[in-house]
Amino acid sequence: MEFDAGASVLRPWRVDDREALAQAANDSEVWRNLTDRFPHPYTVEEADEWIARCLEEQPPRNFAVVLANQAVGGIGLELLGHEKRHVGNLGYWLTRRLWNQGIATAALRSFTDYAFEAFNLHRLQASVFAWNPASARVLEKCGYRFEGRIRDAVLKDGAMTDELIYGLLRSESAEQTS
Repeated sequence: MEFDAGASVLRPWRVDDREALAQAANDSEVWRNLTDRFPHPYTVEEADEWIARCLEEQPPRNFAVVLANQAVGGIGLELLGHEKRHVGNLGYWLTRRLWNQGIATAALRSFTDYAFEAFNLHRLQASVFAWNPASARVLEKCGYRFEGRIRDAVLKDGAMTDELIYGLLRSESAEQTS
């Protein structure tokens, strides 16, 4: 299973991605914009654990962003439960050398379509730290709407910032493609 994402391809993580994943992810500037579930430093052992978890997913929820046959980032989905079982919380990251080239936007567009279809979701959502306007812009370019600001909700790397919430409904996504 692979998805065209412009300059890159989205595909499930593979065991042979371990070195590329550890190298791309072991950057404090990447880590600074992600939840603390994303470790720093990012070692080959962390890459092995992550890939092993991803290999158990059916259907896959987490994909490598691949450029020139090398994993350079990731995009994925956490399925919420109970009264929010119709909602997916997504996240994405890209190695710093590829920031601001449209790769994350193209990956999110492809992944959004997949997530709505594969998991029969009604809503996708994502949070962005306020100090990361480039990530907010990626969401906006893909049709996600700014829904709110939670003040001082994030303490990361010794600094406090707001959390920005974005959402997209299945019906809104369908409107964009028709």
